[in-house]
Amino acid sequence: MKPILTLQNVSKQYGDKTVLNDVTLDIYPGQVIGYIGPNGAGKSTTVKILTGVIQDYTGTVLLNGVDIKEDILALKQMIGYVPELADIYDLLTPNEYLHFVGALYHMPDALIKERSGRILKAFGLQDNIDQRMDRFSKGMRQKVLLTSGLLHNPEIVILDEPMSGLDANAVIVVKELLQVLKQEGKTIFYCSHMMDVVERVSDRIVLIDKGTIIANGTIEALRAGSDSSLEKIFAQMTTGENLNATAGDIAAAMKG
Repeated sequence: MKPILTLQNVSKQYGDKTVLNDVTLDIYPGQVIGYIGPNGAGKSTTVKILTGVIQDYTGTVLLNGVDIKEDILALKQMIGYVPELADIYDLLTPNEYLHFVGALYHMPDALIKERSGRILKAFGLQDNIDQRMDRFSKGMRQKVLLTSGLLHNPEIVILDEPMSGLDANAVIVVKELLQVLKQEGKTIFYCSHMMDVVERVSDRIVLIDKGTIIANGTIEALRAGSDSSLEKIFAQMTTGENLNATAGDIAAAMKG
């Protein structure tokens, strides 16, 4: 199987600071990739490159073997992106906002209405579809963002903390949705700090730290024969063995 997305020696600097350092990664159709790392590790920069937001990087990103810089619109047509935080036109209703998003993908009005209505109903927002979003909770906004990212039925879905603000029922729906999308051959690039969820839903886990990929494999391969959770593996590989001591220092400082 050929990769649908390939990063070859991708690096990015902001001034003197290297944010990504020679990142090479193949992403295959029908895979759920868990992309994890500490704050400032380079996750957001990677996502911005994969979505075409950042283009002044070195190295190459290939979509089906073609450099994305040659046709950035083709990339954006194939990708659905759900950010953790996004500006949303909250004076619009979900119905109005999703029609705007669908129009950007040249979707017929009838298809936008039918598809957005079904997705919002699955998220329990069927009664809010014509209400202005300026009074929506964070979770309700996140459900609209999820709908907008899936509306055009993308081949590649990039999720950045998609569970942020969601209620328990919606979290269950999203987890089940990831498995359905995977079975349909969609590629899921999943960024999150929720290690238990990443561990359960990912076929392959990529751990990045200080702009460099330091681990890439299945959870079984990362465990290397141990029964450690992904959370423990993450802590050991990015902070060393002193995590408990750090927590103890904080607790002691609170009492001082």
